Amino acid sequence: MVKQLNKNNFIPRTFSSVHRHGSAITGLFLAATLAGCATLPRSPVPVGQAHEATIPGMPDVRGWAGEPDDALAEDFSRSLQQESPDDFPVGADGTIRYPYLALSGGGANGAFGAGFMKGWTARGTRPLFKIVTGVSTGALMAPFVFLGPVEDDALKDFYTTTRNEDVFDAGSAVMAILRRDSMADTGPLATLIARHVDAALLARIAAEHRRGRRLYMGTAELDSRRFAIWNMGRIAEHGDAEALALFRRIMLASSSMPVAFPPVLFEVEAGGVRYDEMHVDGFVGANVFLHVGAFDPSALVANQPRGRALEQLYIIHNGQLRPPPSPTARSLGGIAMRSFEVSARAGIIGDLIREHSFASRTGAEFRWVTVDEQVELPDPADFDPVEMRRLYELGYREAQEDAAWRTAPPGLIGEAER
Repeated sequence: MVKQLNKNNFIPRTFSSVHRHGSAITGLFLAATLAGCATLPRSPVPVGQAHEATIPGMPDVRGWAGEPDDALAEDFSRSLQQESPDDFPVGADGTIRYPYLALSGGGANGAFGAGFMKGWTARGTRPLFKIVTGVSTGALMAPFVFLGPVEDDALKDFYTTTRNEDVFDAGSAVMAILRRDSMADTGPLATLIARHVDAALLARIAAEHRRGRRLYMGTAELDSRRFAIWNMGRIAEHGDAEALALFRRIMLASSSMPVAFPPVLFEVEAGGVRYDEMHVDGFVGANVFLHVGAFDPSALVANQPRGRALEQLYIIHNGQLRPPPSPTARSLGGIAMRSFEVSARAGIIGDLIREHSFASRTGAEFRWVTVDEQVELPDPADFDPVEMRRLYELGYREAQEDAAWRTAPPGLIGEAER
């Protein structure tokens, strides 16, 4: 059972300066409101061409939730031909097991998932995943989880040593007005991503893609109001400077909480003309995802000829569904941030129910883990190495217990039983 981490009140603070000055967040939100009166120049895709926009030179690297995508389906079908029987063997019962892993958002609380992966490795039961997906902080984790236990120490380093200044530059309310589209700058995070995601790592991901494994990330595209699914292994296969830059920008976009952090613009092509799309944190569309209607892996694995397929869905939620109540500050910032938090938690409940529905329809195994509600989580927007180390160790210990996994979504009979 998870034990309590600390006694600090859970009041979203977003930036370290708020720790010292409680009115700072209100000032930042007021600044953002004032900044909203002015806009920055951009070249959005014309409304009538939004559905034909593609990444120049890489037209087959993404799809959209709820819209069947032939390129994603064909690529996954190809993965079944590429996979090695050593990686996904036919068991004694004639069954091929396909483990899928989805990593949720959660900011600095991704330390829980990083610790869980290390503990899973140490226990000796961590499978080789056919699919890994990530959103928000899950997108930052996903490439390293995808590459396997050899990257566990890199995850530990990121989620136990990173500080606020490594992720964002909050500046002042005046700077927020000048930025116009966010309260903080994520230049430090872009630098951090570039330092860890280089050409060599991209080549390793491409090699795993050619072995029949798949890595996906999600972002929210604000113009078309759609959730984008990016085929990161396919991007890695391109292997050039443009692919590396795109890979990094997707990770940054999926981690860019709107209003707090600036959106990320992607150059796209429609009708032979270049435009830009505006993408933000993937959790706006889905806090966690495996099946979102772009293609159906269940139908495809069911038709592979080597044996009966059994899908195994694993979800790591870097947060908690029912945190202990705490007073909401009667201020613009306090109300806005708490409303944001409540909306995000409602979203993850819907995501879990959706994934369980797919699992029930196909006979897949369904398991998910979350932070115990007895724990008072640190602020997910505060990258405090002390708190992250505690949460990392908590995740590590949880992975040692079978009881950590839940097998029904929230609200169903038996869900509360460990």
